[in-house]
Amino acid sequence: MPEGHTLHRLATEIEATFGRRRVRVESPQGRFAESAALLDGALLRGAEAVGKHLLVEFSGRRWVHVHLGLIGGFVVTRGPAPPPVGVVRLRLRHKTAYADLRGPTTCQLIGPGERESLLARLGPDPLSADADPEQAWRRITRSSAPIAVLLMQQPVLAGVGNVYRAELLFRHGLEPHTPGRLLGHDRWQAMWGDLVALMREGVRTGQIDTVHTEHTPEAMARAPRVDDHGGEVYVYRRSGQPCHVCETPIRTEVLAGRNLFWCPTCQRPDPRSDRTTDCADAADH
Repeated sequence: MPEGHTLHRLATEIEATFGRRRVRVESPQGRFAESAALLDGALLRGAEAVGKHLLVEFSGRRWVHVHLGLIGGFVVTRGPAPPPVGVVRLRLRHKTAYADLRGPTTCQLIGPGERESLLARLGPDPLSADADPEQAWRRITRSSAPIAVLLMQQPVLAGVGNVYRAELLFRHGLEPHTPGRLLGHDRWQAMWGDLVALMREGVRTGQIDTVHTEHTPEAMARAPRVDDHGGEVYVYRRSGQPCHVCETPIRTEVLAGRNLFWCPTCQRPDPRSDRTTDCADAADH
């Protein structure tokens, strides 16, 4: 499932391509046909991302709400639109560009009330200028659930997925099973600032890179990572491979239905937690 930086890049591309222009709106598949007919020829005012949700605004205070889910894709292409190929739920087009949406979990036309209801259900988005990290911290520290579970809950923190979750915990030496209620305020502030910087870089480059300069392939004289997610990471999808910092094999398990990756040496459990894994001190990486 795309993480928040991908949706922010998509919102920027849609706004740059179609913003403040009247566009044709179609549903070749037919499942969005009634709503498409209401929007066809309307002014596309802009697009925004909130967490993993995309909101494309049209005149008349109307939004197309898109959630890509696990298999969805929304691709903007320059040039005149050819006949649609495959199952296209939504097509936006004008003379010089088009965008096809395929396989989303959600594609619906909503009004102001529904938009506000959606936003109210989401936690702060690290890529939003007005995000309140204290809101997320309060929700985390009210829970005894593992911090690794809480970071993936969109009502707690919007836009963070499995990659950012695993990498953030590693970069801050936090054992992923640590209960949320044990997360200190200073540590959370450091984690939030780091997450904002990492996700902004993801928006800029289009991939997730989380390793510090001293752990890049060039600095360590190692082969670059080969993975369809791209980017250099510490633990994500590196099960059994040596940690870039301490060479301990990276561990993995399924936690709350998602694969969790961590280094049992670099990520020390909080002494107040009931986890008893013997881990060495994890210095700042």
